[in-house]
Formats: sequence, structure tokens, C-alpha cells
Amino acid sequence: MENNIPVEITERVEELRKSLTYHSERYYVYDSPEISDYDYDMMYSELLKLENEYPELYSPTSPTVRVGGRALDKFEKVTHAYRMDSLSDVFSFEELDDFCARVSEKIKKPAYSVEPKIDGLSVSLIYEKGIFVKGATRGDGVEGEDVTENLRTVYSIPLSLAEPLDLTVRGEVYMPRSVFEKINAERESKGKALMANPRNAAAGSLRQLDSKITAKRRLDIFVFNFQGGSLYADGHAPKSHTETLDRLTELGFKTLEMRTVADNYDDIVAHINKIGSARDGLAYDIDGVVIKLDSLEDRATMGEGTNTPKWAVAYKFPPEEKETILEDITVAVGRTGVLTPTAVLLPVRLAGTTVSRATLHNLDFINKREIKLGDTVVVRKAGDIIPEVVRAVTEKRNGSERTFEMPTHCPSCNEPVFYDADEAAAVRCTNSACPAQLSRSIEHFASKGAMNIDGLGPQIVELLLKNKLISDVADLYTLKSEDIAELERMGKKSADNLIKAIDNSKNAGLERLVYALGIRNIGEVASAALAARYKTLDALMRATREELCEIEDFGEITADCVLNFFSHEPNVRLCEKLTELGLLTEATAAPTDNKLEGLTFVLTGTLPTMSRDEASALIKSAGGKTVGSVSSKTSYVVAGEAAGSKLTKAQSLGIKIITEAELLELLK
Repeated sequence: MENNIPVEITERVEELRKSLTYHSERYYVYDSPEISDYDYDMMYSELLKLENEYPELYSPTSPTVRVGGRALDKFEKVTHAYRMDSLSDVFSFEELDDFCARVSEKIKKPAYSVEPKIDGLSVSLIYEKGIFVKGATRGDGVEGEDVTENLRTVYSIPLSLAEPLDLTVRGEVYMPRSVFEKINAERESKGKALMANPRNAAAGSLRQLDSKITAKRRLDIFVFNFQGGSLYADGHAPKSHTETLDRLTELGFKTLEMRTVADNYDDIVAHINKIGSARDGLAYDIDGVVIKLDSLEDRATMGEGTNTPKWAVAYKFPPEEKETILEDITVAVGRTGVLTPTAVLLPVRLAGTTVSRATLHNLDFINKREIKLGDTVVVRKAGDIIPEVVRAVTEKRNGSERTFEMPTHCPSCNEPVFYDADEAAAVRCTNSACPAQLSRSIEHFASKGAMNIDGLGPQIVELLLKNKLISDVADLYTLKSEDIAELERMGKKSADNLIKAIDNSKNAGLERLVYALGIRNIGEVASAALAARYKTLDALMRATREELCEIEDFGEITADCVLNFFSHEPNVRLCEKLTELGLLTEATAAPTDNKLEGLTFVLTGTLPTMSRDEASALIKSAGGKTVGSVSSKTSYVVAGEAAGSKLTKAQSLGIKIITEAELLELLK
């Protein structure tokens, strides 16, 4: 008996741990389970019971740590022992051919490892004496965040190796498509905002401060690179990338599928096409193919660039396009009264998700592309996120197609609609009391960029309106928990959480409140400018046209939108009501200095130590401005992990790209 624990208990715990680790590896790494889920669960429950009874037997390598541990206050910074550089992108086979030609100038007979580029979040895993001790996000490549507790919840990461090796590997954490779709279905049923795509979902899940939440997201990983240390106990040094991956597979890591070694350009292209054709059937998202020299000696010969190696590139797939049938066109009414057509499609798999609806923008868009009901259409995802119809495949028409016409009356309130001469092809509802506009206005008011009322999604808004608990946004602040708890799909806990979120939003400040009001043509940037200029809601309501036109980037149309909003008595009464209910109607983000005055920033990707909202607040506090899209007027693009099309556009325009660390230097 050791530490007063019976020997048979200690032996049983070790036996269960070994058995569970083995079967977990068979299931999650090799996709070849040998026992039923029930048998696994029974062993797991027995182990958990014994560990709870004998806490002295705790082990960081026990399978039970997969459920998540204590919540953290923040993520600690980690300086990578081995740099985690990104790769140069190529977008055509011509650019790929140029890369191969550059390599051939230095390497006589190059061989390349060609492997899928997993669309996820890059991390490093550190093992000491065969035990997983630390995991970190890529961050800016030099410094990342310690997400060890969250990574312990990823079942395909071995917590211990068969040999006591000291090594560091790099992998890509991703969310399987099936998990992503299940989570989104659950969020939709609860009225929560949907996750945009599996990549963003994985990044957000891995950065949860509570690892129990991460555990529920069922993340997975492919290990794709040996960073450093020892792969063999005898000190043998591998000579190729392929050898390192084969060895990592032996050690229990889940390594890349569909990889091959090619020694010429034609074979590289053939394997890229093979991976591309298999893309739809994969259980995970990929956004390209990585081509890198297989010989480690050849890599050393080619050398490193400033931020990217010269021995590798990432071939990025063009935006995926698919053909499907346009079955119908529905029309929705937005918060400003604009009628927006949406395509109802025969469901099609596109860029990682099943798409059944896509935007058609407006009537002008439909007419210019001669899109008809019943057409075969080409669809894609704009920025790999928003599905849109690209064009009609007119050569596949059979004569049954029909011309679409916008309704003459609002589909929500049946009042007449009109064509807005100030906005091309915009069709608007004339009824300011239109229920659809009210619903959308409340949803916008509660959205993240506005008052950020967590849990107040479309379905909850509809529920509150249907039960006549609210008639405008101000009524949100008179709601009581007991009223909400009685509603369908709610309950005391959900009601209490919603009331708490509503109360917290009272302190959002003038900048967010102005945006939340939904003034036409006033987005987040313009709202910030108005808050900075007028400081209080009362002063803004008394603004003159001349004053408004003096604000940077404000013109007569924008000024008139503000004046028009506050000229309507119902809007004035709403603002007075919100003030009486205790909402903060003063600016909270006035610049503390002017270090960044005159500079415009675009934020993209996942930053190492702060959210994009936090970074934006810092920029604004120093007199800078953040905008949502890259243009020639952009001063800097702050790029984090998994930066997308904004980074690509910045590179094409020659805009200076900086890391979070460089942004903080600018702020010093």
C-alpha cells in the first residue's frame, strides 16, 4: 500500500489509463476502433470514479484530463523555441512553376513533399521525456499564447509518447465538418449567431479561457512538421521531411493524409488536382496544397526569407464554385425597410458547408445577370464565408425558367413598396411600423458590434415580439426574468443570463449606442466619429448639417441621414426613453493621446493576446481609426493567425503589414 492507497487500486488505475489511451488512439488517430463506445465509456467512468476517490493518483497524462480543467483568467505568452513562420502563397500553376524554377537553380534533383493545407489554427506541441508539457498558438511566429489546457482536450494529441523523447512538433488544429454543422444546428435552435466557418470556429474554440468549453467543441489536429529536439533515442538525425512524418506517426501522432513525394512539376500539379478533386469528400476543410522540399539538407541550401522559407510555398485553391438549381427566390425586409432577394437552392456542398441559400443582393443584380427561377446557377462563397450566386448557366435552360419580379407590396406588412431613387435598384417598404423592420432593428441593436447583448438572437427576438413583451428596443430594459422564463425554449437560467446581458449593455457607451440605433449609412466607423465629435447623445441630436459635413469622411448624404433620423419624433422619443432607462449616452473611448492620429488600420485574423475589438479600442484611444476593408488609403494591416483575403489584398496593394507586437510598439 502506497500513500494509504491499496496496490490493487493503483494497478487498476494504470491498467485503465493504458487501455483507454490505446483505444482512444485507435479511434481518433487511426479511425479503427476495436471496442464499442459503451465499453469505452464504462472504462472511462470507472477510471474517473477511482481518480475522484484517490486524488493522489492524479496524472497530467490521464485520459480524464480530456474533459477540461479549471478556467483561466488570461493566456500567458510563450516565446517559441523554434520559429513558426508562415508560407508564401501562389495562386496559379504559373506561379508554382516559377517557384520550382527558382529551386532548380540551386538544387540539382529536388524532390518535393506535396500535402494538403489544413484550414485551421497552427500550434506547437512540446514534449519533455515523452510527456506533453506545453502547447501554444502560432501568434506572430515568434510569440504565441499558452493553450496547453485546451490542447489536452484534443483526443488525437498524445499526452505521453512510447519513448521518453524531448521534441517539439507543429500541427494544425481544426474543427471537423460534422462537428461544425452540429454546433451550428444547436446554435440556430437557440437563436444564437451561427459560426462563420470551421476555421473560425476552431480558432475561437481553442482560445476559450475555460477548457471545459473547448472540450465540448471536439477539435482535432494533424501534425505536419517536426520542429526540433530528438525523434530517436539513439540521436539518429532524419534526412527528409517524409522520414520525420513517418517517425511521428510511429510515435502516435495523427499525421497528414494524401501526402506524396514528387520530383517534377507535372507530378506536383497532378497531386494538387487529385487533392482538389477529393476536397468535397474530406471530413475537414483544406484551402490549398503545401509544396516543400523533402530533403532537409536541400532546405538548408535554399535558406530562409525574412518571414517565409524559400524552400516551400502554399498553392491556394481559387474560390470554389459549384452548379446547382435555383428553386425559388424569397424576399426579406431589412431593418431599413429594403427588400432583399435571397436564392433558395438545391442544397450543394461548398467550401466546407452545405449551402441551400445565397444572396442575390438586389433586383439590379438579378436583371444584369439575367437570372431566372429554375435556372442552373453557379454559386460560390464570397471571402469563403457568404454564399452568393455568380451567374446563370444559360446554356442549360429548357424553357421552363421564369422571370423573377419583386413584390409590389411588403411581404411582412402588405403595405406598398417603392423604388428608392437614391439607392440603385433598392426597393423599400413604406411602413415605418413594419414588423419585419422592427424585428431586424432589434436584432441589429443587440448585435456584437452594437450593444452586444449575448443570447438575444433572431428566434428570441421573435419570441419576445410574438408574446408582446417588447415593442421597441427600449422595452428590452424593462424586461423581467420571470416573464422570459415562462416562454417556450427558455427557463430560469436562460432568462437570468439574458437579463444580465441586457443590464451589462447599458454601459456600452455612445459609440456603440449610435451604431445600435441603426441610422442609415452610419456604420461602426461613422458612429465612432460622431461619438468623438459630440461626446453626448443630447449634443448629437442637436447637430447641424454644417457641423456634420465638417467631420472627416462625412459628406452631405451621410449628414442628411443623421439629420433625417433625429428629425422624426418617434426616434427622438426612443432616445429620450433609453436615456431615462439608464443607458450610458456619453462617449467612453475618447483618445488619450494622438500617436496614431491620421492613421487607418485594418485588423484581420486571430491576434495572439487580444481580441480584434480590444485592439480596435487601443487604436482609437491613440487617435487612430479602424475600418473593415483594405484600400489604398489603409495605413497598416494588423495580421494575426489565419488571416484571409484582407491580408492578400494588402499584399497586392503594397500596404504595410504588421503583427500585434508591432502595433503595440507603435502605441508606446
